[in-house]
Amino acid sequence: MYDVIIVGGGPGGISSLIWCHRLGLKTLLLERREELGGSLFFVNNPIIDYPGLPVVNGQELQKRMFAHVKELGCPYRSGVEVQEFNLREKRLLTNAGEFRAQSLILSLGAIDRRLAVPGEAEMIDRKEVYSASRDKDQFAGKKVAVIGGGDRAVEGALLLAEHGVRVTLIHRRDRLRARKQYVDPVLHHPQIEILTDSVVTEIAGKDRVEGVWVAGQQVDGRPCPPRFVPTDAVFVRIGVEPNSHLLKGQLDLDGDGYVRVNEAGETSVRNVFAVGDLRTRPIFSSVAGSVSQGMTAAKTISFRFETEQEL
Repeated sequence: MYDVIIVGGGPGGISSLIWCHRLGLKTLLLERREELGGSLFFVNNPIIDYPGLPVVNGQELQKRMFAHVKELGCPYRSGVEVQEFNLREKRLLTNAGEFRAQSLILSLGAIDRRLAVPGEAEMIDRKEVYSASRDKDQFAGKKVAVIGGGDRAVEGALLLAEHGVRVTLIHRRDRLRARKQYVDPVLHHPQIEILTDSVVTEIAGKDRVEGVWVAGQQVDGRPCPPRFVPTDAVFVRIGVEPNSHLLKGQLDLDGDGYVRVNEAGETSVRNVFAVGDLRTRPIFSSVAGSVSQGMTAAKTISFRFETEQEL
C-alpha cells in the first residue's frame, strides 16, 4: 500500500513525483513507456516559455527533468501499463500486477486525434508519422498534405513551405481558425494551396502514402468535385483528445472527455487528482502549467495526510 501512486511520467507526473518524494510520502510513479517524459519526446521546436530554462526542444527538457528525478532518488517504474482503474478503491490492475494506494495522481496526457479514414491506420503502422520541424528538409521539393486549420496545422504548413515543400493545406471549415500571425503569411505563400470546406475521405497508397482523396472542397471559393490529391506524406493536425477512455463512468468528465477538477486538481472522486493535458484544454496547455498542477496535487495530499494522521 502506497500513500500516493502517480500514473504517467510527463511533466505533471514528474513534478508530482518530486514533490511527493520531498514531502515524505510513500510514492511510486508508473509509466507505460520505457522512459519518463511523456509528450516532451514529440516536441521538436524550441521551448522558450519555461521560465529560466530555455531549451532547444522537448527532448533536452526531458533529459534535464529525468536527471533531476534520478539525482533525488525518486521511485518510479517504467514499462508498466494500467489496464484497469478502480478509482473508488484506489486499485490499479497493470501488466505488472495490482497496485494500491490511498491517493492517486493521474497524469495520463492527451493523444492526437485521428481522421478515422481508410488508409490512416496503415500509414501509422508503416511509421509514416512526421514532424514539420524535424522532417522539413526530408520533404524539400516534394508534396505533402497538412490536415487541419488550427495553430499547429497552419504553423506546420508555413514551416514546411519555407523549406521548399509544396503544401496542400486541407481544412473542413470555410476558414482557418489559427492565429492571425500564422494565417496571413500562409494565405499568400506561393508554395501553399488551401482547400477549405474539405474533408479527407481516404489516405491512398499500399506500401507508402501516395495521396489523399478529398471531398467537398473549394478552390478560390468555387466548389469542385471530389478529387485525388497526390502527396508524399500526410501531416494530421486536427487537435488532441484527453487519454481518459479508461476513466469513463468513474469520474466526472466534460463533453470532450476532459476530467473536471476543483482548484486543487481533485476530481469527483476524493483523493484522486488529475494533472496536465488530461484536464487542460490545448489553448491553456503548457509545461509550466502541468508542473504547477503536479505541485498543487502533491501538497494537497500531503496536507490532508498529515491532518488525518493527527486525528
